[in-house]
Formats: sequence, structure tokens, C-alpha cells
Amino acid sequence: QVQLVESGGGLVQAGDSLRLSCVASGRTLSSYVMGWFRQAPGKEREFVAATGWSGIYYAESVKGRFTISRDNAKNTVYLQMNSLKPEDTAVYFCATSQIGGSARIQYGSWGQGTQVTVSS
Repeated sequence: QVQLVESGGGLVQAGDSLRLSCVASGRTLSSYVMGWFRQAPGKEREFVAATGWSGIYYAESVKGRFTISRDNAKNTVYLQMNSLKPEDTAVYFCATSQIGGSARIQYGSWGQGTQVTVSS
């Protein structure tokens, strides 16, 4: 079982940047597709980005602003978020998948999340 811990969230203004990190322990991340999801208050958890053997893909709402990357040597996946908007406010989660995809059900292990708040 892999354990995931996210960090890097915070309160920023619209247009600012943040970089989220997700550190894994227990298993090496190199064998997984890694994804980022987010959940705003009162909304369903939604896909943000993923990286794996099939490539890198993003939700349309973040394409061109967010960049997902991984450092397998550090067992860490990152989410660089630029040009942040108030609608990006959410708790951000990283997760592992053995099959990839953008559906929550395709992901097994989850971190506890990190809060990102973007003020206008």
C-alpha cells in the first residue's frame, strides 16, 4: 500500500502561482500513473491532470495553466499552477492508478489533500 502526502497549498491572489507536491512512501511511484484531482465545497471531486506511461493529460479547465511532472528518484509528483483563478479554489488530492484515466474510480490510493484558496 502506498501512502501519499500532499503539500504546497495556501492562500493566493488571482494570477499568482503555486506548486503542489505529493510525496509517496511504501511503494515506488514509477510503476503508477499519478493523478491530481480537486474538490471544491459542495462539488464532486474532479480530475485535474495525470502523468503515466500513456503520456500527460489535463482537464480542459486547467490546460495551458497547470503542469504536472514527476521525479521518480524522489518519489514525488508535482503540480505547477500558474495564472490561478478563484474557480481553482479547492482541496487538491494526488492519487495513484494502475490503469490511468480521468475517472476517480480508476484511482486507488489517495492523499489527505491540500487546500488551495484563490482570492479575487
